[in-house]
Amino acid sequence: HHAEGMLFLIVHSIPNYTLTRLAREWLAEDTPNFDPAGACVGSEEVEAKLLCKTPHTVLAGSPFFTAVFTEVGCTVDWIYQEGAVIDAVTVTAVVRGPARCLLLGERPALNCLSRASGIATRCSRLKLTAKSAGWHGEVAGTRKTTPGFRLVEKYAMLVGGISMHRQDLSGMVMLKDNHVWASGSITKVVKVARSVCGFSSKIEVECCSTAEGREAAAAGADIIMLDNFQPQELHVAARDLKNEFPSLQIEASGGVIPENLASYFSSHVDIISLGCITQGCPVSDFSLKVQKPDTKK
Repeated sequence: HHAEGMLFLIVHSIPNYTLTRLAREWLAEDTPNFDPAGACVGSEEVEAKLLCKTPHTVLAGSPFFTAVFTEVGCTVDWIYQEGAVIDAVTVTAVVRGPARCLLLGERPALNCLSRASGIATRCSRLKLTAKSAGWHGEVAGTRKTTPGFRLVEKYAMLVGGISMHRQDLSGMVMLKDNHVWASGSITKVVKVARSVCGFSSKIEVECCSTAEGREAAAAGADIIMLDNFQPQELHVAARDLKNEFPSLQIEASGGVIPENLASYFSSHVDIISLGCITQGCPVSDFSLKVQKPDTKK
């Protein structure tokens, strides 16, 4: 019941006007002017079945799918709810509306659903790996998202049960190696960042050694990202920093993939972020099939 309640909150956390704006952008990208093929099929009312063709898919992206079809005057009836695990080949939803309108929405809607479900499926497996190991921390995504598609991909992380990390540069302050090199020192860049962001934002600093982590923590950083550490080096550095700065949070990042995730778990590591949650993540295969009049039943 707790998981269902969380999913309900996640699904309803995106304002309708945001869904409408995105749907219009995707539709305009796909059909910027004429729709010759649509003219061939006319406006007769049709019914199409949404098929999930990838086994063990975690369904994600239904608000975006529905928003696209709402924008073109079609309705969607979901057979499975967001977050459900679906086996192939399964009818997941039924879409109804004028033929040309339904076909206008088909590809943009499927793109959202396939991408979001693929990410949510991977995230769900990563979460299970962490839970099975009894690890206390959070698996997290990154900003390595598809341009223009970040909201869909970050949303899919939530459906899959992991942390989005920061959504953009306006969120938590993250000071990476280039920030440090451009400003002169870790201490200086942390002090300047704090004077700008104030008390309401956390500051995270990317560090390549225990000494850098110690300097960042002493300067007032809330989170230290230990970047591109081998697992054994990570565990030692995280333990030493936690002993010296007990309230510090430690994030591990760089080189982490589903196959080696478990080797990064430690009682001293609080967050592990993976770029592969969005980069190179397999999509789930969905298709939409218009039903011939004699096969509707």
